[in-house]
Order: sequence, then C-alpha cells, then structure tokens
Amino acid sequence: MATSATTPNTLLLKNPSIFKPSTSGIHNFPITRATAAKPISIKCSQSATVVAPPTPASAQDRVFNFAAGPATLPENVLRKAESELYNWRGAGMSVMEMSHRGKEFMSIIQKAESDLRKLLDISDDYAVLFLQGGATTQFACVPLNVCKPEDPVDYIVTGSWGDKAFKEAAKYCKPNVIWSGKPEKYTGIPAFDELDQNPDARYLHICANETIHGVEFKDYPTPKNKDAVLIADMSSNFCSKPVDVSKFGIIYAGAQKNVGPSGVTIVIIRKDLIGNAQGITPVMLDYKIHADNNSLYNTPPCYGIYMCGLVFEDLLAQGGLVEVEKKNIKKAQILYDAIDESKGFYRCPVEKSVRSLMNVPFTLEKSELEAEFVKEAAKEGMIQLKGHRSVGGMRASIYNAMPLAGVEKLVAFMKDFQAKHG
Repeated sequence: MATSATTPNTLLLKNPSIFKPSTSGIHNFPITRATAAKPISIKCSQSATVVAPPTPASAQDRVFNFAAGPATLPENVLRKAESELYNWRGAGMSVMEMSHRGKEFMSIIQKAESDLRKLLDISDDYAVLFLQGGATTQFACVPLNVCKPEDPVDYIVTGSWGDKAFKEAAKYCKPNVIWSGKPEKYTGIPAFDELDQNPDARYLHICANETIHGVEFKDYPTPKNKDAVLIADMSSNFCSKPVDVSKFGIIYAGAQKNVGPSGVTIVIIRKDLIGNAQGITPVMLDYKIHADNNSLYNTPPCYGIYMCGLVFEDLLAQGGLVEVEKKNIKKAQILYDAIDESKGFYRCPVEKSVRSLMNVPFTLEKSELEAEFVKEAAKEGMIQLKGHRSVGGMRASIYNAMPLAGVEKLVAFMKDFQAKHG
C-alpha cells in the first residue's frame, strides 16, 4: 500500500544533492549563499526547518562588569575579534585553528610583542615572553631562575598576593619579609628609606598593585644591594600607566585583568638574568627555554595572545599609556570622591596616598546591607561588586576597559542606595 509519509530515506531520494558521497572520503554537503549564511537543521518531516542566526548583540545588552579578573575587555576589541573569528584576515581559518609555527600566527605574536614594546618603551636589553600558568606560577619561576637555594632575597608584603609569592619562594631560596602590612590589614605601603634590606639579597620583590586589598605602589623602591634587581608582580595594573621598565629586572603579569583573557602570562625579563636556572627547574619554568624559542617551545595560548595583541593595538590608538593613565585617574577619582563624601555610609580602608587606580575596595557602614547592595546593583546591570571572600565588603575593579559611563552609573547608584538606606 502506497504512503505519502516522508521518511529520511524518501527525503534523500527526492533531494539527492543533500548528500553526495565523495571519492576522497570527505562528504560533500552543498553550500549555497543561504546555507553559508544560515545554519539549517533537517527534521524527519515534509520540510526542512531553517534556523535563523541570533540577532547581533548591542552595547545595550552588555552589563558593566566590575570583576577583578577575568575582567571586562574593550568593546571595539571584542567586535574586531568577533569579525575575525571565523576567517582571520583571509587565512581561511580561525586563529584558534592555526599552527603556532605557521606564518599567520608568527605574524600575530611578533606584532603583539612589538606593540607591547612600544607601549612600555621596552629596550632590546629585555626579552618579552608570552607564557602560561598565571602569575602564581611566576612565584616559583622567579626564585628558580634568579637564585641559588642558599641565596637570601627580600620581599615587601603589601597584600595577599605578595604573601603568596613569599611563601612559594621559601621552597627554592631563603626569602625574608622585610615589611608586612598584615598587622594593619594591608592598607598601606612602607616608606622606602625605613626598609631594613639585606645587603646580600639577590632581589627585592613587590606586588605593584594588590588586587584584593586595593593597595598600589606609586613609586618603586631600589634594592640596597647594587647587584640585586627589583622584581614586580604587575598583574592588576599592567599597562594601566607608564612604567620605567629599566628599573626592574623582571616584570610579570597575568593578562586577564587589563590586557586580555585568562590563560596568558607576560614576562618582561632583563636578558642577563636568563640562563641561570637551578638544576631542579622544570623545563616549562626555565626562562631560557622560552626565550630561546621565542615563546614557542610548546603550543602557547594562541588565541589569548591574539586578544592581547588587539588590546595593545587599542591602547596605542588611544595615545599610549600616558593618555590611558589620565582616563584611569579620572575614573578612580570620581569613585573615591563618592566614597569619601558619603559621610561614612561608604568607607575605603586604604591610605589615600596608595589607593589603587584599578581595584577600589569599600565597605558599608551597615554591613547587613551589603548583600542587598550587590543584588540591587546587579538588577541595574552592574555585576561582580562583591568583595573578595577573604576580606568581604565591596570591590569595584575599574581596569582600562571599564568605561567612564560605568563608573558614573555606579556612583549614581551608590548615592541613590544611600538615600534609601542612610
């Protein structure tokens, strides 16, 4: 008995071009202008259902993301990455699909390094490395590459990350904390002339900006030992302002706060410090391995490096780090003024002279309102304002990519919230 019901087999018989075997073993699906632009799904019914592509998101669809990292990225950088995602500049493939040794990716990583050198005026005396493992891995890399096990080194501990770095270094050398802000709950930075440095210390280590506690060095100490070097974790204020790289032996930073997505760690190291790793140093933690191979010893975080490159281009287009710093100062001033002028309703515990331009911690006079503050802010499109779990309160991270409009909206919300609950 004949039937009019359409089955997968009859659909194929009626439309043989839907699937055509290939002698090469690769199935040839017909691609027309319609199917190239729109994904389709074929159901076991009398007609094919065409699924329309999603409507492109607009700026109005995005929240103001005050997260400490991974953090907000410049909208124009995201748009450019979006436009190049499927087919990077005519290469016929995405950056995510490229061989890290192919000419296409080589051009990407070389330009990223070149643009970073322009931004920070990095001389040829320094190598620039694109690594993995986050700044936390550098806590071990630094002593393993710069010290012998018996070498003394000095650490200034102005927050949680400096403390973690010190504790990790204790496995590979003889670190000493010459100043700690812990008794004052990490709210300040010491006077440099009062530091009791070891004259034999191999290096002096600082965390240039403490993400959790919101404490930032505005100037940098000089090692007492003339043969020692200054080393800085700059993860949360990297490329937020000009820095005299020549003052440092090593600068390292996780990219996920100011210059890219998570997965990339940038190391700027003076070349004469390379090649002295301890014998126990794992190959992936040896700076010489990475320097000799131009950050391509193994497969690097290719797409993350590409994104960092786009951010570097954007920072240069803004006029460089001098102009970027001006914008950051303006944003931070607006927020700190709102806190200081709230008559105690909001309070920032950090000494004013060392307040971070990037991470602004604050508390509410009525701590029981903090959960409601976070909840109501989220309803208004402002997220990730809850403070770090170790300290509580609020924290607004206002990195380079946070627009002025985001800070202004937060300040307006804070004033309105105070009016309701003050």
